[in-house]
This record gives sequence, structure tokens and C-alpha cells, in this order.
Amino acid sequence: MNAQDQNRWRQMLADKPDHSQWYIDRFRAMAERGDDIVGEARTVDAMAARGSRILDAGCGPGRIGGHLAAVGHTVVGVDLDPALIAAAEAEHPAARWICDDLATLDLSSYGIDEPFDLIVCAGNVMTFLATSERRPALAGFARALADGGRAVIGFGRDRGYDFDAFWADAESAGLVPELRLGTWDLRPFTEDSDFLVAVLRRTEGP
Repeated sequence: MNAQDQNRWRQMLADKPDHSQWYIDRFRAMAERGDDIVGEARTVDAMAARGSRILDAGCGPGRIGGHLAAVGHTVVGVDLDPALIAAAEAEHPAARWICDDLATLDLSSYGIDEPFDLIVCAGNVMTFLATSERRPALAGFARALADGGRAVIGFGRDRGYDFDAFWADAESAGLVPELRLGTWDLRPFTEDSDFLVAVLRRTEGP
């Protein structure tokens, strides 16, 4: 396997085994300072009816899914890093947290068969996936969406995942754009945007 086709988060953990704890501590410190660490969650909450089913894909230590659960949604969070999942379980017990890989995730194996109204994938998660993992992960999002559901995916330019390549991967996975934004606070996407927030829906069936 070449370096480009390796999961970047796993690579970082192999190089720096304490990276997970650094990441957890970073967001704890930001929260203690009063920094806004749930902006993405507020945007997703505004898109969701009360009590929606929300999948937090690449949930980390639960900063987004935890907030969404606290305001009344039914949240399932998934991350491949067991240390991050342990932190999410400890700090945000109102949600359900699963340690698994987005590219191979089978939610039914956890007894989760009901689809989701919204899927949020923030924190540049898509850019950490190996190139071979991106389409399977996006296809999993499409399968997990309820009728009329939406996936909201955000990541930055120049992080190894070209925006045009993302749109092609999304289309191949059965997702089409509903809205393109340049920030989580709803500024429009332009050709000069260095960040993309993509709101996608499932491709309509025949």
C-alpha cells in the first residue's frame, strides 16, 4: 500500500501514540477557555427537527454529537480511535458511541437498523481517510440516510482531497449536492473558498 492510500489518522497514531490524548486535551482546553467548539453542531441542529436521528461520522471525543444529544437529538457517533470513543463516552453519555471504521461500518451489526435524518462529518474527517476508503464511506452515508435525509460534510482545501474529486466520489456513492457552502456559519461557496461544507442528499431512485 502506498503512502497516499493509508488512513492518515492511523499513520499519525503510529508515529505519535500520544496524539489521541493531545487531541482530547486540546478541545478540553478550548472549552475551558470559553472558545466556541460546537459551531458545526449548531448549524446541524438548525437543519434538524427536534428529536432527529443524527449520525456523527468521525465523531472524535464527541464535541459535536455530544452537543446535539444534549439539545434533544438521538445521536450515534462513530470513530476508529478507541481513545477518542472512550472520551466521548465519559463526557457525553446521552449519545451512543461506536468504535469502528467508516469505510467498512455495518450499523446493523450493532443493532442499528433505523436510518438517520442527518449525518454530520466535520473536522476534516474525509481528508483523513485513505483514497480507497472515501467512496465506501460516502456510500455508507447514502445507505444510512432516511428518505429526505441529508449528509453534511465539511473539510478544507489543500488537505489532500480535491473538491472536484470529492464531488465525483459523492456522485459515485449515490449522493448529490443540495447546497454548497464555504463555511459552517453559512457563507456561500465560491471558486476561491478554502473550505467546503457540502449538504448532500441521496440520488433519486429510478
